[in-house]
Amino acid sequence: MKRSSRARWSATVAVSALSLALITGCGESGDGASTDAEGSQDSGAAAKALSTAELEKLLLTTADLEGHTVESAAENELVPKSEVEVDKAACEPLAWVTSAVPPGDTDAGAANVVIEEAEQPEPTSTELTEESLGEAEDALTAAFDVDMTIVGLSSYDGDGAEQAMKAVSDAVAECGDGFVTTAAGEETKVTKVTAAEGSGRGDESVVFNEDIDVEGESVTVQAEVVRKGGTVATFFTVNIAALSGQGGATEVPAAVAEAQLAKLK
Repeated sequence: MKRSSRARWSATVAVSALSLALITGCGESGDGASTDAEGSQDSGAAAKALSTAELEKLLLTTADLEGHTVESAAENELVPKSEVEVDKAACEPLAWVTSAVPPGDTDAGAANVVIEEAEQPEPTSTELTEESLGEAEDALTAAFDVDMTIVGLSSYDGDGAEQAMKAVSDAVAECGDGFVTTAAGEETKVTKVTAAEGSGRGDESVVFNEDIDVEGESVTVQAEVVRKGGTVATFFTVNIAALSGQGGATEVPAAVAEAQLAKLK
């Protein structure tokens, strides 16, 4: 399936250019959603940030996760942090999370895109019948019912990772009525932000949902931020079927998050 050469995988276009490119080419719950995993270890003042090169080696690859394809940031033209603009400064950490750039104060970051492989039902007949047309419609629906997760890794000295988590949690609490993000000339209107129940992954987790305006329709997407020691992993998931008007909310796939976190030190 081909993709537009200018389709950028930032938060501001994941809900528009991403879906368009594919279509045309084929914690406690309730108060910030931050949780501490049992037996966790704080990053501590002695934590030393990993380099960008080290983070890149820790990113998921296609070989790490069955049923998924992993594409590089370069392939998907991920928008750098300097190109992400937000109309409310308090909401910047949320825009950074959904753009797969570091949500805290660090230059050490790496990202890629994990794409669920669509199931393709086998046709029962090659003849043009009402049944075969129905099968073709089902196959088309299945082709778009895939999750695409933008994964970001960032690393911090000292308590920087903990501060990044706090910044995200605070932004969830302060940005309930939404904000507007612009990246690479594309604007996305987030109309609502709500905290979701923390996943309990890593040492801390923050999960939040965003309602985003897509051509007058509201689509719900989800992001998860997890700290493991001095490293923060961000996951932002969109579902193409939901974006193309077939309804349904999106959740960060547990398989993707857990496979990525298993690779972190």
